Amino acid sequence: MTDIVPLRKNARFQLLWIGSAVSERGSELTRLAMPLLVLALTGSPGLAGVVAGARTVASLAVQIPAGVWVDRWDRRRTLITAQGLQAVVSALLTALVVTGHVQVWQFVTLAVLDGLCAAFVGPLQDTAIRGIVPPGQLHTAYAQEEARTHAAGLIGPPLGGLLYGLGRAVPFLVDTVTFLAATLFYALAKVPRRPADEPRTSERDDGERRGMGREAAEAVAWLWRRHGLREATAAVMVLNLLGGAFLIPLIVLVGERGGDARITGTVLAGLGIGGLAGALLSGRISRLLPPGRLVSAVVAVFGAAVAATALPWGKWWPMVPLVFITLSTPSLNVVLNVVIARMVPETMLGWMGAVLSMSGMALKPLGPVLGGTLAAALGGAASLVVLGGLLGLAAAVAALSPQLRHFTGEIPAAEADGMAPRAG
Repeated sequence: MTDIVPLRKNARFQLLWIGSAVSERGSELTRLAMPLLVLALTGSPGLAGVVAGARTVASLAVQIPAGVWVDRWDRRRTLITAQGLQAVVSALLTALVVTGHVQVWQFVTLAVLDGLCAAFVGPLQDTAIRGIVPPGQLHTAYAQEEARTHAAGLIGPPLGGLLYGLGRAVPFLVDTVTFLAATLFYALAKVPRRPADEPRTSERDDGERRGMGREAAEAVAWLWRRHGLREATAAVMVLNLLGGAFLIPLIVLVGERGGDARITGTVLAGLGIGGLAGALLSGRISRLLPPGRLVSAVVAVFGAAVAATALPWGKWWPMVPLVFITLSTPSLNVVLNVVIARMVPETMLGWMGAVLSMSGMALKPLGPVLGGTLAAALGGAASLVVLGGLLGLAAAVAALSPQLRHFTGEIPAAEADGMAPRAG
């Protein structure tokens, strides 16, 4: 029997992880810089929300076909191509900002193109982990993935605010460089081109290949029959809608209190601090509550923290409750990812992941639009109180659901051919 290499010595996983980390860091730079730039050019929080929502809409629109194609195409080539195209899109945006000719419709167009690429990169990264990490190390691998995401959230916003202060185009230029670097790391990682037990395309019997619609319908039917998981998906949908709406009101709030781009970026670093701590504590937290009750707890904590950012204690105060927003979500993500990776056949990971991801994220594009609309109508503080209250109501409904209270995530082996959503 071949000895299992420790995860820290798994060169392919570490190269994949570094590529993801670099890419995530660049994306976090522009997560703050983009709404700041749209607000500076238009003065409209609503338009800033539209631009942010357009990327998510595009990503969701191709989520299911992207998941199917990930299972059928050369995964290594597709990952490198998608990440490389994101670098091209970022470079085009940088050029437009430098020349001073950028307009809102161009923001929307490039955000859509970036979202289309992201729809492939996400499931490709997930399937790559399954292909290069032994089952016994999956929890550690996904915890490291969560730490990567939240470390980027810690460093990215303040750095993005600092770079934006140096010049409006600087964050987008750095983002382009990070996409190019990530493309190189993905190439070096040599992720599997296809599942080990899947025959090459030339060896397949095309008559046995099921249609895209049938595959998606089977995944939706599977989810609908799983009580508990179905309700967890609905709760995550609400969390992603309302949780995705607080960013623009928060930016408006800090601006109303006299904060500039650098202060706003530093305040948003609270999300990264909480997320990084949550990733490190994910093992302990996940043992405290079963998945169903953990969903209710995460939504409740999220809502209380969002409402608390509106307390009138100065421009720096929101950083404190932001830590608690992301403290618990990594545990939920790690638990669900481990269940997914162990139970779903590798040949189905892409399309099952796409269907369940789309189920969990279906309402997320409306989040920035909702947040921008509320901020324009009510101002930053009142909008955050409203969003926090709605999240609290959602948590109460989830806590009263008997299906969620008894959901443990344990699925009989004979039925284990599905996936779970991701809280984002």
